[in-house]
Amino acid sequence: MKIFTLILTIIAIGLIIFNATKLNFEALFEGESYTAILTIIAALCAIILLQILRISKKIETLSKKRK
Repeated sequence: MKIFTLILTIIAIGLIIFNATKLNFEALFEGESYTAILTIIAALCAIILLQILRISKKIETLSKKRK
């Protein structure tokens, strides 16, 4: 599971970097730039969710060890 979340996090970071190059700072909310902003936000949400999953799995293993 740790490798899976790590790979997905790296892919999400790659998407953020790729879409950051597509941004047009003259018109952020028009055309391709708007799509890039939405994709960056979605990738950030995915990273947050993956980190929550990783932490919850770590808590689950710690609670099983204590029992």
